[in-house]
Amino acid sequence: MRIPGYDRSQGLAGMLGGRGMIILIIAVGLVIWWFSSQQTGITGRSQTITTSIDDENRMGLEAYTQILAEEPVLCARGATSCALEDTREVERIRAIGRRLQAAAAAWEAEGAVMTVEGKSDGALPSWGALTDTFNWQFNVIDADTPNAFALPGGFVAIYKGLLPVAANDDGLAAVMGHEIGHALARHGGERMSQQQIMSFGQVAVGLAFGDMGYDTQRMVMGAFGLGAELGVLKPFSRAHESEADLIGLELMVRACFDPRETPRLWRRMAELGEGGRPPEVLSTHPDPEARALKFEELMPSALAAYERHCGQKLN
Repeated sequence: MRIPGYDRSQGLAGMLGGRGMIILIIAVGLVIWWFSSQQTGITGRSQTITTSIDDENRMGLEAYTQILAEEPVLCARGATSCALEDTREVERIRAIGRRLQAAAAAWEAEGAVMTVEGKSDGALPSWGALTDTFNWQFNVIDADTPNAFALPGGFVAIYKGLLPVAANDDGLAAVMGHEIGHALARHGGERMSQQQIMSFGQVAVGLAFGDMGYDTQRMVMGAFGLGAELGVLKPFSRAHESEADLIGLELMVRACFDPRETPRLWRRMAELGEGGRPPEVLSTHPDPEARALKFEELMPSALAAYERHCGQKLN
């Protein structure tokens, strides 16, 4: 059967035309790049990471330095005065951070076993241990935002507004362990790699449809951007959050913090955004109540892991 307008002598290029060939070439390049960048992460999940650990740590330090320069850091280095209460708060958070840091190092040394899932065997990710490459820092930002973050390289910050929500040392350990989990799982590098791939995809779409009218181009590019956001980036963000939850729980029990505080923490988090959260499909984070329920499911094995690591039972 003859396809109108298609000359067999031109091969696939003749069938697809110039626009189709551009899409094909870029798509093949992206597929090759994607599979050549696959690495096995901490939880066994396949991750596409095109950045190096050194680059991620360097960018983490640069971002952290900039944030601390722009935000009011509690008892900052070089400060002429610091209230006794603030000094104690900073030291408390740094002490929690040091316990989690030590737990992370011990966990990686044992092969990153997820004992909170009842497992007895583990495997380090493709990139090996990270804790000895981190320049760990823990700081408190004097702002009312209930937030915290950890950047690649072990750069951690807690906002003062989170302290009432965390409520106690165990709640703070839950938050900080979760944030450190992001850094250990290299979610920052994975996210940058995803953004690179999405950018190349947008370039491909732009080249392929460049001869169309402005309104059509805008509609096509908008549809591509929405599809990438809902189909790739947001689901990956939610997967990152769930993975960091699991790693954070593991670090908590190894550092001998009470894991029972995790579902309580997320229910307090849920109260903060009561009625103001978007549908989960539009959110980068899982629903707080769903997270609390997941932690409750893990609690029997988490408590057993606590007992093994800490040599005692919780009352």
